[in-house]
Amino acid sequence: MLDIMLPFYGREDHFRAAVTSVLQQDSDQWRLVIIDDAYPDPAPGAWARQISDPRVEYRRHEVNQGINRTFQECLDLSTATWVSVFGCDDLMQPNYVRRVAELTAQFPDAGIIHPGTDVIDADGAPARTIVDTAKAFYRPRGPRPRVLGGEELAVSITRGNWMNFPALAWHGPTVRGMGFRPGYQIVQDLALALDVCRVGRTLVLDDDVVFHYRRHRGSVSSWQAVDGTRFREERAFFLSEAETFDDEGWHRAARAARRHLSSRINAATQLLPALRAGDLHGARGLLAYAAGR
Repeated sequence: MLDIMLPFYGREDHFRAAVTSVLQQDSDQWRLVIIDDAYPDPAPGAWARQISDPRVEYRRHEVNQGINRTFQECLDLSTATWVSVFGCDDLMQPNYVRRVAELTAQFPDAGIIHPGTDVIDADGAPARTIVDTAKAFYRPRGPRPRVLGGEELAVSITRGNWMNFPALAWHGPTVRGMGFRPGYQIVQDLALALDVCRVGRTLVLDDDVVFHYRRHRGSVSSWQAVDGTRFREERAFFLSEAETFDDEGWHRAARAARRHLSSRINAATQLLPALRAGDLHGARGLLAYAAGR
């Protein structure tokens, strides 16, 4: 029912915990494919090869391919009706697969399932950052599960991307037919969600917490935020989407994309870390971006 695709490049302890959380699912309707993006330390791969469960497959790249190409490979290798691109440092609760199955059965027109998610830190303790507080602010309110689609969904996730990408389950035939847009390292999940939205599929947002999203400074999105790389990519993406939205007649979504207010607020929160790192050039860029210049 669900292909869990796990691109790996990171800490071995986080990786082992992530894989173990899949093995502990209380439903057997899953397959796990680990794609090792040529991580320098061979120990995690050696451990993964020893897993005897026939539902687990391990692959390793000869050279590092990077996030976008590896994510696309996840879609290309998937075959199930539903697919998750699981984070190698995140955790599934034992009922994750079962809850996704319940929601897909209840909402057959869905293109994206967003199960309930909470946030943990590098040590696995509950965490709450400024970013997660902002996500909670932008996340739609109302009874759950809630179905969002069309321009309503486009406005919601463009105004503030409240989704936790590794927790999502995607409708396999839909996303395999479109793929991740090449060239993106940060906004590829938002771009794919908007593409799913454009073909008429919906997003189902649930509150039952079955997934732990790990927030820590070692993640790609965290260090690219500090050096400003993230925001250069986001600005180009949002301005391009605004033009597309206008062409589609989704003018509210176009305005949200041009303002990209939550992205600019996020940039402002990175000013202090940049200054602490002595990166005055990066700090000036972050300030300009936060101001909308």
